[in-house]
Amino acid sequence: MPSAESSPAPSTPPASSARAGVVAGEDGLLRPYWASVDPLMREYYDTEWGMPVRDERGLYERLTLEAFQSGLSWATILRKRPGFRAAFDDFDPDVVARYDERDVERLMHDAAIVRNRLKILAAITNARATITLREEGGLVDFVWSFQPAETPRPATMAEVPTTSAESIALSKALKKKGFAFVGPTTMHALMEAVGIVDTHLIDSHRRGSSGVWLPASGSPARGKSRHESAATRDTNGIAT
Repeated sequence: MPSAESSPAPSTPPASSARAGVVAGEDGLLRPYWASVDPLMREYYDTEWGMPVRDERGLYERLTLEAFQSGLSWATILRKRPGFRAAFDDFDPDVVARYDERDVERLMHDAAIVRNRLKILAAITNARATITLREEGGLVDFVWSFQPAETPRPATMAEVPTTSAESIALSKALKKKGFAFVGPTTMHALMEAVGIVDTHLIDSHRRGSSGVWLPASGSPARGKSRHESAATRDTNGIAT
């Protein structure tokens, strides 16, 4: 679910709800608690979260926003996303990679985004690393190569993992490629958000909606995954 290294869901549900499975909305559809209260979060859950992102700009945007979320709620980031897109030139890596200290100061004075210097610098660093990674096939293929052989099948929120062998390996591999603010929990949240894993609760109306995973079995929707599992990589992110 939307999370970061030290951040819970955007709103804190009663303890019984946090441990439980889905809840029925006014429309009769079943969702986890975190996606059932705030209309903006519900729209995001119903239309975007967990759907495959396979374009460079889109993946760079998700990577950047997940980093900015660290220590904050996803609802905060989602409400500021239009401001982020305007401030960061619609997350065009080629443009962001050319940012200099004047741009950093501009962003530090932009109330429409989260004004954190280290995260702003990381966004610029990651744009440059994204461009460099094109020489090896690009960010999309690199990140998606960490798709696991199976996805979790959580029935309750307590069963939703916050890290995995693949997110740990992806974190290490991206750091070696020069990326910043890409810790294992942040990378697991990214993998959930862009469809690399499906952590929709089993009874959620969105389970299996990405087309990447079969709803019940947790197996790839098209038989064997075409992506190598990160579990078969060593700690340096090199295939073994």
